[in-house]
Amino acid sequence: MEFPGERDLIAERVAVVATLESLTDDEFEHGDTLCTDWAPRDVLAHLIGVDTALVEYVKAKGNIGAANAAIVAKTRGQSRDRLLHRARHWAERPAPLTRPGAFFYLGDTAVHHQDILRGLGRSRTVPEACRDAILREGVVLGGRKLLSHRVEPTDGGRPLGRGLRVRGTREVLGLWLTGRAGLEDELQFG
Repeated sequence: MEFPGERDLIAERVAVVATLESLTDDEFEHGDTLCTDWAPRDVLAHLIGVDTALVEYVKAKGNIGAANAAIVAKTRGQSRDRLLHRARHWAERPAPLTRPGAFFYLGDTAVHHQDILRGLGRSRTVPEACRDAILREGVVLGGRKLLSHRVEPTDGGRPLGRGLRVRGTREVLGLWLTGRAGLEDELQFG
């Protein structure tokens, strides 16, 4: 049985792995991302941890940041080859508990893919399903901003929120809503 969004999630995970495999060792280990204090390897560890380290989220008792930090710390000793080997399996075979939430997890994966690419000054054509998912993720994580801002996607989709108008692509609006910095040049305020 295939769940809604599962094919898109697998495709995006495979794309994340391809991006990470294209990085130099230095970029992989120490490159900038839009996730403060995380190199690309750390972002990958977090993404894999969503499938494999659910116990960390339970132990953290709702403190997602602490759970993510524990997951990242546990993988710091793994070699690039080992982490990418795990990533290939993760990409093609979502965990049984992840598959029903594929529609939701696509947003997290797509946002973090952009975190890696944008942090390293790279870009890609973002698939349509990922554009929608990034905006959804932004609404979930940054819904407070929608109390004072009206986001208006310029590439499809309906306006959301109220207050100061913010225009941009679904991708950029979603990243901005999640709290990513440095996107102001790609947005129109007012």
